[in-house]
Amino acid sequence: MLLAFKESGSQDVLARLYLRYTDLVYGTCLKYLKDAEASKDAVMNIYQELLQKLPTHEVQNFKGWLYVLTKNHCLMQLRSAKKMVTVEFQPAVMQSEDFMHLDSVLEREQDFKKLENCMEHLPEEQKKTIRLFYLQDKCYNEIVEETGMEWNKVRSLIQNGRRNLKICMEKHD
Repeated sequence: MLLAFKESGSQDVLARLYLRYTDLVYGTCLKYLKDAEASKDAVMNIYQELLQKLPTHEVQNFKGWLYVLTKNHCLMQLRSAKKMVTVEFQPAVMQSEDFMHLDSVLEREQDFKKLENCMEHLPEEQKKTIRLFYLQDKCYNEIVEETGMEWNKVRSLIQNGRRNLKICMEKHD
């Protein structure tokens, strides 16, 4: 497909090739940027970079080359973020600390209520493993012993439960 793109310059061919590796690109971006939205943007920007760089570079191993391109893209983003201008703190402009504390307490209380509501909508096994892992601070092995489930199932239930909670919390914002 890489050869077909080099010969034709067709974006359709490149898009099909790139789609095979978007999980690798997204995962790498997430690893470096530690932000899902910034990583999604980076995936799109890297595709644009491919359009510019592939015609001028001799690529033998596309996957390896794409990984290095992705890593460099993320490192450049992190470097440019460090160059952001910082502004001097002016206490007179800020709200009273008492009010800020009260606001944050009220926001956290609302978040906890949303979380409790979302927990009730989880499937029973997810709810149970989430409670054991996060609220009772049990490790996977302890949960396996207590529930009799397989280790991979516990891991899957916790990951899926966490994802479902996040989706539910975002819906109710």
